[in-house]
Amino acid sequence: MTKTVTFTLMHFCIAFSVTYALTGSAAAGGLVAAIEPLCNSVGFYFHEKVWQRLDKRQTAAEKRIPAHAWLHHQA
Repeated sequence: MTKTVTFTLMHFCIAFSVTYALTGSAAAGGLVAAIEPLCNSVGFYFHEKVWQRLDKRQTAAEKRIPAHAWLHHQA
């Protein structure tokens, strides 16, 4: 969770800076910086969960004994 929070803070600063540089408006920069990183952080959290599940599936698949090697693993 710490990774998500620090990512959010970094993203907030970048979003504000870019929007302010493009518009010259602190209000627009603040609005974009408040909404856009929050949405990305939620997406990032679920993105990590999906990859964790995929990693678990891959690890489980790697642990399976191939059909052609059953005798070798009986010894």
